[in-house]
Amino acid sequence: MRLAILAAALLATTAAIAQTPPVAMEPASQWHQKAREIYSRVVAIPTVQGRGQTLAMANYLQEQFRAGGFTDITIHQYDVVRPADRAATLILRWPAARPSGRKAILLMAHMDVVDARREDWPREPFELGTADGYFYGRGTADDKQGVVAVTTALLRLRAEGFQPDRDIIVLFTGDEETGGRGADQAANRWLDVANIEYALNADAGGGAWLENGTSVGFGIQTAEKVYQDFTFTATNPGGHSSRPRPDNAIYALAHTLERLERHRFEPMLNDTTRAMFTDRLRTAEPALAAAIRRWLANPNDGAAADLIEASPTEVGLTRTRCVATRLEGGHANNALPQLARATVNCRMFPGHDPAQVLALLRQIAAPDNVTVEPIDRARPADASPLREDVMGAFTAEIHARYPGVAIVPNMSTGATDGLYFRNRGVPVYGVESSWGISPTDERAHGRDERNPQRSFYQNVDHWTGMIRRLAGPAR
Repeated sequence: MRLAILAAALLATTAAIAQTPPVAMEPASQWHQKAREIYSRVVAIPTVQGRGQTLAMANYLQEQFRAGGFTDITIHQYDVVRPADRAATLILRWPAARPSGRKAILLMAHMDVVDARREDWPREPFELGTADGYFYGRGTADDKQGVVAVTTALLRLRAEGFQPDRDIIVLFTGDEETGGRGADQAANRWLDVANIEYALNADAGGGAWLENGTSVGFGIQTAEKVYQDFTFTATNPGGHSSRPRPDNAIYALAHTLERLERHRFEPMLNDTTRAMFTDRLRTAEPALAAAIRRWLANPNDGAAADLIEASPTEVGLTRTRCVATRLEGGHANNALPQLARATVNCRMFPGHDPAQVLALLRQIAAPDNVTVEPIDRARPADASPLREDVMGAFTAEIHARYPGVAIVPNMSTGATDGLYFRNRGVPVYGVESSWGISPTDERAHGRDERNPQRSFYQNVDHWTGMIRRLAGPAR
């Protein structure tokens, strides 16, 4: 769950519910108890880069699945790309009991988490804590709660005799937070994507309430921006600092970055963002609403898109954005710099050709002879279509617990493992139901990460219902 990103993406949509639900909840079934048991175990496993503990978590989950009657389970070990480290990915297959001819559904989540230092936390980060109606611990939100919900839902469905009419494939990766190699390998080697109809991602979607009780709504992620890093490098013969040259590597790089700061890519619109901004009109203040109407009427209206992106909640939603994130230069205090380099991170709008982005960046850098090179390979992907079956199942499950809340397709400005499958032509849908209070619960990757108990237990039931609706006989 990316609560902060989600709250921005849903754009403070006021819905029928105007009272924050209570966060506390006791387990209401044996499956809630089982989910909490698994949650406690996996939060205690420090699946962070450099410790090699994703294999321990994968082995534990494999034991749980085997005890529940699942047999087709594979664990892959591999080196992540940067820096070198060992990780593990678990793949489970539940073959159709009564094949309908429909392709498989892929269920996705990730086991790894960002690191958490004990001295930074008021409690042990790798231990499931409880207080004030919340579960605390690293990964309680991002994304071990998703792993637990999917796992428990499958165990429950099998125990209750559910018979899927299509294959169900589970993918729990071990390096989503670092290299993404597990998802890359799964999409390109380990799985036959031609036989997957679509994927349901537990690392995206979800809902939020504002602190005043207003419902932000629930989002279903149907698109995400494409991630790519670039190096901007300026070189120079250098010399003694007492005799400055008319050209200077640091100044050349600075001038280029200033042009990058001012540059605005052409605005773009897809079905997902059109739905997002159409819904936003209900709550936008007049000036913003006017800009949105202009842009929806004419997607080429760059001035209107600029006005929209001037709002903090809309940044990055109308176009590709590139921003400098790291800087280095020079080699001595008393020497002219021979090299200055910046890292620029781009989040490309779905459908924007990465080659065109590179060409434009080089055009921006050309006046100062700054070279631009990609650091990694982009994985372009279009937005996933707004499928009626997936949208309908998600809406039905959310409204079963919160009638009338807004359901809004959204585009993540960040990235998940889903991008590797969209790149291979598999539609991906972030269908989490986990929620929190914005902004107080926006703690993923931060100190005192937490998840409301009610959100956790409801998410287990949500995934059970989603799988039943989408992998079972038509109702």
